[in-house]
Amino acid sequence: MKAQRNRSQQRIIKLLYEVNKPLSAQEIYMELRQRNQALGLATVYRALDSLKLEGAVQARTLPTGESLYESIERDQHYLTCLNCGASVPIKECPVHQLEEQLETSHKFQVFYHSLEFFGLCAKCQAFTNGS
Repeated sequence: MKAQRNRSQQRIIKLLYEVNKPLSAQEIYMELRQRNQALGLATVYRALDSLKLEGAVQARTLPTGESLYESIERDQHYLTCLNCGASVPIKECPVHQLEEQLETSHKFQVFYHSLEFFGLCAKCQAFTNGS
C-alpha cells in the first residue's frame, strides 16, 4: 500500500523518473530550482528519507560517501572504481529470483535491492600496473 505523498515527494519522484539517471540530493535540489519548483535542501533530504522508507526511491552510496538516488523502476546496478570513482551501469540483474525466494522464505516485503561491485576499472588497473 502506497503512503500518501506530499507535494515535495511527488516532485522528486517525477524528477527522478524524468531524468532517468541517479542524482544526489544537491543535484535534485538544483534541478528543481531550474524547473521553478524550488524546495529547500532540508526538505529535499526529508522527502528522500520518507521515499526511501516507502520503497519509492533507492539510494546507493559512492566510495566518497555521497548518496545517489534513483527511481526503483530503473533497477540499475553498477561496477564502481574505487580509484577514480567511475560507475559503469551493468544491464544484467542476477538477483530477481533470489529476491522472490527471500520474500517467500522470510515473509519479508522487498521494496528494492541494490547490487554494486567495487574494484578497479581498466584505466586505473593500467595506471597502477605501470602500463
